[in-house]
Amino acid sequence: MSTDTDDTADGSTDADTDDSGGHCSTPDSDGEVAEEIAVISFERKWETAEEIRDEIGDRYETIDLIEYHGEVFAEHWGEYNCFVGLMASGIAMRKTAPLLDDKWDDPAIVVVDEELTWAIPITGGHHGANQVADDLATMGAVPAMTTASEAADKQGVEKQAKALDAHVVNGDSTVATNLAVLDDELGPVERLDGPKAVMVDDDVTVLKRNGEDGVVLGTGSVSGAKAEQFETAWRSALEGTDYDLADVDFVATGTRKEDEDGLLEAAAELDLGVVSFEKETLEEFEGPTPSRSKELIGWPGISEASAIAGGRDHELLREKERYDEAVTVAVGR
Repeated sequence: MSTDTDDTADGSTDADTDDSGGHCSTPDSDGEVAEEIAVISFERKWETAEEIRDEIGDRYETIDLIEYHGEVFAEHWGEYNCFVGLMASGIAMRKTAPLLDDKWDDPAIVVVDEELTWAIPITGGHHGANQVADDLATMGAVPAMTTASEAADKQGVEKQAKALDAHVVNGDSTVATNLAVLDDELGPVERLDGPKAVMVDDDVTVLKRNGEDGVVLGTGSVSGAKAEQFETAWRSALEGTDYDLADVDFVATGTRKEDEDGLLEAAAELDLGVVSFEKETLEEFEGPTPSRSKELIGWPGISEASAIAGGRDHELLREKERYDEAVTVAVGR
């Protein structure tokens, strides 16, 4: 008997949750990704600096090489999201410490040794440094991350924001909420649809979407679908709409599908976050197209329901379609 491609075996996870029971995961190691990077290097280490630029440069908007001198950090402070210091950590710390003001405004700083043995975020771990260190790991460096959520292998609120294509409005609150993450006490991110006025305490982190007109790709699949099948399906689903992959806020699915390797691999390749919703949430936002999964296992069709649940207006832009007999995709907004 053939079934709708939303119908697959259950998966389980202990990931942190999104609005009304949705779980967030992301290809990034942290909440923000630096886009404009300066590699600060001594002349004798210039060849290594060029190797870094050549290896990871295509992952960022800008990656400039700047020769080190005593005032180089001060001279370029505010021009870049992240500095990669090809030098001893003590040098970078002494030269940047007087410049640091606020973690939400200061650039991220990563130091790496000439042999590319260690990549050490020293400031701005949740604001790009951890991600850059992860990228340097592709060159053999060990990313030495000390931020608490990464050390505990948990998803801080900055990382949840990244998965939702959102940003933290009140940065000071994350001290309390990330402590709650570490203690498994934060609970789901609650979604409030406006217009509405909300009053919050200092220990409530407020997330706001980055864009105003993005879409969500609701996705179901057969078990074991390949990354290239997901990517092809997502691109095909957007054809004929006014949107492309750059307009996608995130990929949405159900908790039954959140551990699909192909889905996660495709999302990582396209730098898209993944948000998965609990069954109860999907039932609230069930789509119009009949699904065999409702009949067989009691779950609504994942692709349409997750697209509607994830969309800022809870609207279905495009009903689900099946691609390659492996992946179903619906587009929500």
